Amino acid sequence: MHLRGPHIRVAALAAALLPASLSAQDCANPVTQIDMNACAQIAWQQSDATLNQLWARAKPLADQMGLGAQLLDSQRAWLSYRDAACGFEQAVFGGGSIAPMVYSNCMKRLTDRRNEDLRGMVN
Repeated sequence: MHLRGPHIRVAALAAALLPASLSAQDCANPVTQIDMNACAQIAWQQSDATLNQLWARAKPLADQMGLGAQLLDSQRAWLSYRDAACGFEQAVFGGGSIAPMVYSNCMKRLTDRRNEDLRGMVN
């Protein structure tokens, strides 16, 4: 599910700063803060891709049960919660170099939890 509000600027900036040749092997043991930030962003993007795949399966099932609108409402509320919670976690670090990693780690953690919820709906 995609970002809204001021967090889109943070994610866009972080994506622009990703090293072009960063590999999975590099993310196994990142050394610099820039690499740590980039690896956290990549991990979150992978979780977000899974979320979108699960949503594409869960929403039609909920629609078939007449619960599609409720699921959509819950997803919108969850997105608002996730964005606010991770915005807060990032704000604690001000504009520090670790802030993008904190934000991406939070987004991944909360997205992974939502993925488990959606997996339970489609399995």
